Amino acid sequence: MGPGEDEVLQAEELSDEEVARDWTPQEKALHEAKVKAKAKRRIRRTSSRDSARESESSDCPVDPLSPREKGHDRKSRMGKGRGLPKKGGAGGKGVWGAPGQVYTYQEPDARDPNYDEAAQGDTVYQKVIPELDETELQHTVQPMVKEYFEHGDTGEVLALLRELNLGSQKPGVPRLAVSLSLEGKASHRELTSCLLSDLCKLMSEEDMAQAFDRLLSDLSDLILDTPEAPQMLGQFIARAVADHALPLDFLDRYKGRVDCDHARAALDRAAVLLRIKREIIRLDNVWGVGGGQRPVKHLIKEMNLILQEFLVSGQVSEAERCLRELEVPHFHHELVYEAVVLVLEGSAEGHVLMAVKLLKALWESGLITLDQMNRGFERVYSELPDLTLDVPLAHNVLEKLVDLCYQEGVITKQLRDSCPCRGRKRFVSEGDGGLVKQ
Repeated sequence: MGPGEDEVLQAEELSDEEVARDWTPQEKALHEAKVKAKAKRRIRRTSSRDSARESESSDCPVDPLSPREKGHDRKSRMGKGRGLPKKGGAGGKGVWGAPGQVYTYQEPDARDPNYDEAAQGDTVYQKVIPELDETELQHTVQPMVKEYFEHGDTGEVLALLRELNLGSQKPGVPRLAVSLSLEGKASHRELTSCLLSDLCKLMSEEDMAQAFDRLLSDLSDLILDTPEAPQMLGQFIARAVADHALPLDFLDRYKGRVDCDHARAALDRAAVLLRIKREIIRLDNVWGVGGGQRPVKHLIKEMNLILQEFLVSGQVSEAERCLRELEVPHFHHELVYEAVVLVLEGSAEGHVLMAVKLLKALWESGLITLDQMNRGFERVYSELPDLTLDVPLAHNVLEKLVDLCYQEGVITKQLRDSCPCRGRKRFVSEGDGGLVKQ
């Protein structure tokens, strides 16, 4: 007797016990139908389970319900899929791939945790510097050019540029240098011309030509900040052609091809300079001689002209502008010296007041520093004995000037006290024999 029949008998016994109750015929018939249906379901379930166990026991003697057998079951436990092994039988822990699969040689991956660098043979390390783009070039070269305007050493600039990977951005270096010098002083433009001449060691003439091509096309924007940009750019072109930084046929390339009036003015300016200076190899004076490169005699003459013009016009702002354009802050003590000497030789009341006014304005603006002011007055103090030979009242005028300058805060108390005073002679009574006492 099978297990299914036992369950059926048990179900019949339960049904007999329940029939013993006092049920109506309808309830009794409904209850018997439910019991029979339940017994049939149990019989079908147990019969299918027994048939599966018999088929598995014939293939494998291992208990199919054991945990070990469940661990090796590669069929889906979610009730999904076609019941095939995962990854075609090539997956799982401790599996080296599908049966019969042959692996070929693969290049080692540096990101592999088991990558051994020493086992890969000789390794060559090379420093790679990325090429600068236009924005990075501007941020890098612009401070470099501004610093060059302070020290004027082209060798340092070239050394810094060699450390950069300019690549296709080489024409951007002279373009930025010229653009910055247009907004600066004449001495800055002279330094820029010297830099353009030395940049030929790093770039070709064609790179320089591309830089000036870009500047000519940008003249409409440059003229907004610098109205004299076309004339200045023409002088740059003429100087670069004379220094062999630009090709000799650079101007010929634009004949009949220029539509912009500003670019035409710049090219005409360059052509005129090259035509006039044809016999001169270098246009060294195209920007004038500025700063400390001027002779001392020339600077002294310029200081005297500034003072004489101020005594006539009385315009302090014009005197400040002319003094700034000389670009010799280390030589401003000469202006102080010449102003004091001019007052001593003139001995006019108006000249004294105007000199004090000028020195006070230059002191407050910062053009003349404390050191330069002291040096100018000390030079007068040391040469006062010689000045007294030509101007007997020099001591009196100098004392008055020094007192006024001290009252206006131009000089310090120490400098005022160091002013030399002339000893006064007096004659004693006749009883002393007419001796003169110092």
